[in-house]
Amino acid sequence: ASNSKYPFFGGVRACAQMISYEIALGLSIVPVLMFFGGLNLGHIVEDQVTNGWLLLPLWNDGGFIISSGYWADPQASIQRLLLLIPIFISFIIFTTSIFAETNRMPFDLPECETELVGGYHTEYSSMKFALFFMGEYAAMVVGSALIVTLFLGGWSIGFGIDNLLPAGAWWVSLLHIGVFLGKVTFFILFFILVRWTVPRFRYDQLMNLGWIVFFEAALINVFLAALVIAYPSIGVVGVAIGF
Repeated sequence: ASNSKYPFFGGVRACAQMISYEIALGLSIVPVLMFFGGLNLGHIVEDQVTNGWLLLPLWNDGGFIISSGYWADPQASIQRLLLLIPIFISFIIFTTSIFAETNRMPFDLPECETELVGGYHTEYSSMKFALFFMGEYAAMVVGSALIVTLFLGGWSIGFGIDNLLPAGAWWVSLLHIGVFLGKVTFFILFFILVRWTVPRFRYDQLMNLGWIVFFEAALINVFLAALVIAYPSIGVVGVAIGF
């Protein structure tokens, strides 16, 4: 309406940034999809309760990693530990891409005050301005919840404690809700910490990170995860041919 160039440049940057990081964001969860055979979040959390969080596979239904029960099925245990490598890469890419998708520092190029005086926020005030920021913070909460659910066990307390709690007790449900909200709150605070400690990227650095680093790394990571998931089959073939 005011013919200002700042909202236009901010909108162009927002579109380019979203496209650049959504591809890496999607590819980063493919290893999770491949391992669990689907993206049913309830099943993903239930598996992590039994077999350890994807990012922390230190226990399973046989016990802790230092116990003999953990190694009752050594092939499955080794596969889960090997999977930690592609899962950690996915976690880094996914978390960083969430920062970029929510326009948080150091990825807030579409609205940076030093260059664009607020970007596409420039022409909005009052409730419209507040709704923009409410949307960004809602995206932060949803992104944090997805990180917790996919990689850190969701509502699971972890370390085998869930299996010791009485099933069906009302206070256990409240405890799980509290654990989930606590993990989400931790990542929201992490968003805030990064905002005040990491300087803003230049625009060329932002694009290079998205297309040259994360996109290629996510593609390679999918093949790496496929090799780890196929590990038992590879082992059977190796035995059959004499290796």
